[in-house]
Amino acid sequence: MEERFDCIVVGGGIAGLSAAMVLARANKRFLLIERGEFCGAKNVSGGVLWGSDLERLVPGYSTDADAGFERFVGHRRLTFLDDQSSFSLDFKSGHFHETPFSGVIVLRARFDEWLATKVQEAIDASSVADESFLATNVLVDRVIQEDGRVTGIQAGEEQFFADCVILAEGVNNLLTRQVGLQPDYVPADHVAVGVKEVIGLDRTVVEERFQLDGLAGMTNEFVGYATAGVEGGGFLYTNRESVSIGLVLGMKDLREKRVKPYDILNDFKSHPAVADTLRGGEVLEYSAHVVSTGDMGSMPKQLYGDGVLVVGEAGHLLMNSGRAIQGMDYAMRSGILAAETVVEAAADVDFSSSSLRRYEQALEASFVMKDLKGFQDAVHLLHDPIMYEKMPAVLCDFGRSFFTVESEPTEKAIKSFRKAAKKHLTTWELVRLSAKAAKSL
Repeated sequence: MEERFDCIVVGGGIAGLSAAMVLARANKRFLLIERGEFCGAKNVSGGVLWGSDLERLVPGYSTDADAGFERFVGHRRLTFLDDQSSFSLDFKSGHFHETPFSGVIVLRARFDEWLATKVQEAIDASSVADESFLATNVLVDRVIQEDGRVTGIQAGEEQFFADCVILAEGVNNLLTRQVGLQPDYVPADHVAVGVKEVIGLDRTVVEERFQLDGLAGMTNEFVGYATAGVEGGGFLYTNRESVSIGLVLGMKDLREKRVKPYDILNDFKSHPAVADTLRGGEVLEYSAHVVSTGDMGSMPKQLYGDGVLVVGEAGHLLMNSGRAIQGMDYAMRSGILAAETVVEAAADVDFSSSSLRRYEQALEASFVMKDLKGFQDAVHLLHDPIMYEKMPAVLCDFGRSFFTVESEPTEKAIKSFRKAAKKHLTTWELVRLSAKAAKSL
């Protein structure tokens, strides 16, 4: 007798768990398969989950002392670096403390495992509690297709069948490629390497060093010297008893310049603006991960097919527009929308491509695709060498002039900025950068 479900979800990250939560609450029989020992076991730790969808999935999470997040975002900073200086845009506001929070800092191993317990609670409360499962430490080898339609998955010698399969497998989307939705080759300039360390510090040290109150936390993105001339940027997030620090580096640029991500990370950590924040810390974890750059050219040709939907990083749903690095919120919303589509398709008893197309339509109407499309110019601008090589030098030179007080006549700020810009940018580069920035914003 074959094992059959209403839906199979491949991947126990944020996208897959979000889909599972919706399916459980809709009393659908589903199987979620995760290849890690537990949900979150293989995910790179540290990042920010933006938006309000977590409150929708787990109402009241922000006031739950046992919730799986580290801190809420109460302080934001964007820093431009040259070899010895930093120039930052800094923002704190009381509105960040209002619940539900607009963003929470998470360590994925802890957060995903916690979210999985909430999904299990939803399963237990459903009318099909004995027919839905979270199966970990299982590797899906292939997607089963019959006459061009996805009907299930195979894991080892076992086969499982369902009306629909949701692929939440992550950026290394081999199953998405197998079913023909993603080309075999994604250009190297459309993906990046994320390298990250979690550095342990006493909780009191974290809160005093970063001037944090209670569970408030800080996010800091870096542009410039952080990447040693390689396309990309850096980040630092405060956890309860650690900080997550790392880089996102262009795959193509790394290959062409023949440099190692870990060497760049060590240089970044030794920068005067960064070293003081890490003083006395102990490296608890090092990890690396391939991520999308946010260029829509890396996305699958479509995110649905007969009996199949693609969510989260498997669909390259990630973006860094300079305002924030967004990926987890895109994963959560896409998982929710995919599961809602499955519920609607079940009501119609129609899991054809034409029926499941409403998932992509719902995604198009959401902030996910609206932002991805609306800020593509900003994504491209951030990957322009002027932004990570020359603009940080301009701002730091200006900062040195503006904030240094000597026994000499003081220049007007506009004159100091023009002098710094002229030192590092040609007139044409300045015009081109201004035009791109205006278009991006």
